[in-house]
Amino acid sequence: MPAPSVRKFARELGVDLSAPAPAGGGMPFSLPAWPEVDFAKFGPVEIKPLSRIQRLSGPYLHRNWVSIPHITQFDEADITELESFRKDSSAQAEKQGFKLTMLAFLVKACVTALKQFPNFNASLDKGGENVIVKNYYHIGVAVDTPGGLVVPVIRDADRKGVFDVAKELGEISKLARDGKLKAGDMQGGTFSISSLGGIGGTLFTPIINAPEVAILGVSRSQMRPVWNGKEFVPRLMLPLSLSYDHRVIDGAAGARFTTYLSSVLSDIRRSLL
Repeated sequence: MPAPSVRKFARELGVDLSAPAPAGGGMPFSLPAWPEVDFAKFGPVEIKPLSRIQRLSGPYLHRNWVSIPHITQFDEADITELESFRKDSSAQAEKQGFKLTMLAFLVKACVTALKQFPNFNASLDKGGENVIVKNYYHIGVAVDTPGGLVVPVIRDADRKGVFDVAKELGEISKLARDGKLKAGDMQGGTFSISSLGGIGGTLFTPIINAPEVAILGVSRSQMRPVWNGKEFVPRLMLPLSLSYDHRVIDGAAGARFTTYLSSVLSDIRRSLL
C-alpha cells in the first residue's frame, strides 16, 4: 500500500495507482519473463544447486536492489599510521588468543562517524514517511563462508574497545564458517560493513541490508605515492565504497560521511574514541 502522501500526489496527477500495481503486493512494475535456454545445445553443462544461504538470501538481495534507490559514494582513507599502530599492537592481542585486524578499527571508526551523522544509523518506517534514528550501534559484518555470505552483528560496538571488537569478530567469524550462527546473531543491525580487503579489488557497490539505510564496502589497501604539498610520499590508502538509501540520505551527506570517516581512520586517536 503506497504512503498517504503518495496516494494524495497520485490523485492530484490523476494517476490510478491500482492500475500499475501487480497482484500480490509486488513491485509496481513488470519485467519480461526470464529466458528459458537449453544450454546443453551449445556445449557440455553441469548443474549445481545454490547453497541454502544463497537460496534464502537471494530474494532479499533482489528486493533490496530493486526497491531501494542506491547511491554509492567512493572515497579513500590514509591508514598509514593506523596500520603501523595495528602491527605494533598485534603481539599483545595474539597473546590473548585473537588477531587484531583492520576490520576491528573499521567497526570503531564507523561508530564514531555514525554518531556524527545519525541518519546513517537509521531506518525508514513501513509507510516511508518517518526516519527511525537508533541510539544504539549494532554493526553487521559480512562474513564469507563455504555456503555463502552471512552478516553477524557486533552489538553495542560503541561500548566495546578495539580489542573487545577484534576478539568478538574472530569468534563470530568462526561460528559463521562452521555454520553455527543462530538467527539472533544476524538480527538488529543498524549499519553494515562488507570487507573484501583480504581478497582484492579496488571499488565495488555493496547492496544495502534493509531495513538499514547504508553499508560500507572496503577493498584492499595499497601503498601509493601521495603529494603532501612538497613531495610525493608513500602512503597506505584504503578504498571505501559507501552505498546509501537516497530516500533518506542525499549526496552531500554521503560525501560528508566518507570524508569524516576517512579523517577518523587517518587519525588513530579518533579511532579509539
